[in-house]
Amino acid sequence: MQQIEQDQQKEQEITQNEMPDLIINPYEVVNNSKKQIDYDKLIQSFGCQRIEQSHIERIQTLTQKPVHHYLRRGIFFSHRDLNQVLDAYEAGKGFYLYTGRGPSGDSMHVGHLMPFIFTKYLQEAFDVPVVIELSDDEKFFHKSETTLEEYQRYGYENAKDIIACGFDVNKTFIFLSSKYAGHMYHNICKFQHAITYSQLRGIFGLNESDNCGKVAYPAVQAAPSLSSSFKHIFGKDEVMCLVPQGIDQDPYFRMTRDVCYKLKVPKTGCIHSQFLPGLHGFGTKMGTTDPTSAIFLTDTPKQIEEKIKKHAMSGGGMTKKEHQEKGADLTVDVPYHYLRFFLEDDARLEEIRVQYGKGVMMTSEVKKELITVLTKIVTEHQQRRALVTDEMVEKFMELRPLSNYPPKKNN
Repeated sequence: MQQIEQDQQKEQEITQNEMPDLIINPYEVVNNSKKQIDYDKLIQSFGCQRIEQSHIERIQTLTQKPVHHYLRRGIFFSHRDLNQVLDAYEAGKGFYLYTGRGPSGDSMHVGHLMPFIFTKYLQEAFDVPVVIELSDDEKFFHKSETTLEEYQRYGYENAKDIIACGFDVNKTFIFLSSKYAGHMYHNICKFQHAITYSQLRGIFGLNESDNCGKVAYPAVQAAPSLSSSFKHIFGKDEVMCLVPQGIDQDPYFRMTRDVCYKLKVPKTGCIHSQFLPGLHGFGTKMGTTDPTSAIFLTDTPKQIEEKIKKHAMSGGGMTKKEHQEKGADLTVDVPYHYLRFFLEDDARLEEIRVQYGKGVMMTSEVKKELITVLTKIVTEHQQRRALVTDEMVEKFMELRPLSNYPPKKNN
């Protein structure tokens, strides 16, 4: 245990010393450099592994389906024990996916969609169960801006947006952690017993003035990574878990994996995504405090157009002449990076990269392309969400077996 705590402290010190302009933890992402994050250095600092072309080829071979553009473009860029997860799948043992959302308001933005878009792809490609935690308790402990009941309401509203991503109700279980925690309390206890306050302080920066909920919650987020937390799905089977997540959530699962080792159960597999920058540029945040900082799932086509035209940070030249001579600085250009995330056509994206980078294509043209792409995504999402009823949410949250477990045996 002492060695584990020393390793975690070392990881934190490496991140702070080698990346002084960057703060990344589950509660805060601050990029003071105003430039794109050096993800190679982040991999080294966090001690995870890069997703290689061999992983991508193996996923395509196992699923017999084209890989998602998030993988092709390195948007999901690093992992922990991905090969072990794929080994389990290839051996016919299967695995399950666990992701989540901290509900802090009625509306989500396009950045919040990323893990769910990718998780849905993985669910369909591998035909595996998905569990989705809505951490209303975490938000209550850390924000305390309103009541627990209000965060629960946010959770139900966010569930409608998640369901609208297209998840199969027969293969997906969504739960509010404040309401489901009792079903996995035996695993919560095991994590709480194995984790010391010293570890929590080193990982999450907790101190004596923090409420007890902040200290207790990490075990609640860790517990869904054990299949025995979902006996209505897996029974007594020990099934490996893969967690698609933003890299900022990795500290939770470094802690989780250390405890899995101690409990002699399969370590949680992780697959990490890059960050979508705020509209105002790298180093800026997306949030409801500044509606111009993000494209929200409730925005109208007119609002999307105005936000991108007026507020999306450009890397183009200050004048047309300068732009044509020097080209766009794609390392700071927000519209281009949004297209990396949301434009599925690889050939078109490459054409934009080359032409915009050379100064042949103008900023206004790139923004127009982004407006078209995001308007379609948001409008279609709104149409699907309008069809999600309270009864559908209750069905997703109902304790029941899922139709894709146990897995079909490979021939």
